[in-house]
Amino acid sequence: MKIICSKSELLKGVNTVLKAVPSKTTMPILECILIDTTEDDIKLTANDMELGIETRIKGDILDKGKIALEARLFSEIIRKLPDSEVTIQTDEQCRALIKCEKARFNIAGKSGEDFAYLPEIERHKNIAISQFSLKEIIRQTIFSIADNETNKLMTGELFEIDQNELKVVSLDGHRISIRKIELKESYDHIKVVVPGKTLSEVSKILSGGIDDEVSIYFTDRHILFEFDETMVVSRLIEGEYFRIEQMLSTDYETKMTINKKELQDCIERASLLVKEGDKKPIIINILDDYMELKINSYIGSMNEDISIEKTGKDLMIGFNPRFILDALRVIDDETIDIYLVNPKAPCFIRDEENHYVYLILPVNFNPGV
Repeated sequence: MKIICSKSELLKGVNTVLKAVPSKTTMPILECILIDTTEDDIKLTANDMELGIETRIKGDILDKGKIALEARLFSEIIRKLPDSEVTIQTDEQCRALIKCEKARFNIAGKSGEDFAYLPEIERHKNIAISQFSLKEIIRQTIFSIADNETNKLMTGELFEIDQNELKVVSLDGHRISIRKIELKESYDHIKVVVPGKTLSEVSKILSGGIDDEVSIYFTDRHILFEFDETMVVSRLIEGEYFRIEQMLSTDYETKMTINKKELQDCIERASLLVKEGDKKPIIINILDDYMELKINSYIGSMNEDISIEKTGKDLMIGFNPRFILDALRVIDDETIDIYLVNPKAPCFIRDEENHYVYLILPVNFNPGV
C-alpha cells in the first residue's frame, strides 16, 4: 500500500476515529487504526466492539492495500509532523514507512485482515435530522445520564420516534431530562436506548451545521449515524427503558417565572461555598414577588433575593445546586417557568410546548439552619 495525503486531512481523519479506540483491551488489534485503500478511497477505521467509527479522507492512492497501526503512536506521529504532504508506504512484513519532508518513521503494524470490521447495518429503518439539531439535543440531555454501571440503562439515552416527533430522555435517579423536536417527515414508531458514550463521541465529531444532515439507521441491536464522510456504528443497550410518564405530572401548587441568567448567576455564586462532594443544598424560599436563595456550608454562608412572578403558594425547598445549574446551562430561553408541588416532590422546569422538560428531585434540609 502507498498513499499520499496532506497532514491536516490525515490528522482530521485520525482524530475522528481515535474516539473508538479502547483505552484498555485484551485484544491488541483493537488498539489499532485500520488504513484501508482496497477500494477507491482512503478509509480509516477504529472499533472497540461496542463503538466503531469509519471515515474517508482525501488523498492519492498509488498502491492499494491495508494495514493496522497502533493508534496512539500513529496519531502522535502524525500530530508532530510538519504541515505538509505525508506519504505512507507498507511492505509485506506489515511495516509502515511514514515520510513527511525530512522526517521518516518506520513502525511495525499488523495485518489488516485481522482487524474487526464494523458490522453491516441494514439500511431500512432510518430518520434524517440536521447536525445542528442532533448536536443540540445531545448537549441538552447528556449531562443527566448516570456515570456508573450499576444500572446499564441509566448510562444511555432513550431515543423514541413517534410519527414526526423525536423524543430523547436521560435520567440518573436524581433528575430527568427530556427534549422533543419535530422532524421533517413522519416515521414508524422506533424506541431504542443509545449508550451515552456513543452520543458524546458523535456530538464531538458533528460539524453542527443547520443545513448538514445526519441519517440515523436503527436495527434491533445497533444504531448507525452517517454524515459527511463518516459512519459511527454502536451497539444499543438492551432492556426496557424506565416508565417515566407517571412522574411527569402537570399538577402544581406553585409556579414561578424567573430570568434564567439571573438565577444561573446567583446559583453559580452560591456554589463557590460548596466543595466537590459536599452535600450542602441550596435553599430556595419562594415568596410573593421575589425568591430568597441561601446556602450555609462549612466555608461560609450566602443569601440573595431575585425578582420573580409567582402564582400559587409560598414554598421553601432545597436542591443540589449542580443539578439546577446543569439544566439552566443548556436552556436557551431568556425566562423560564418552574413548577413545584411541595418540599418533597420534584420540581419541573419546562416550556409551554414541552419542547424541554427538566425534572429535579429536591433534597432534605433543616429550615432552621
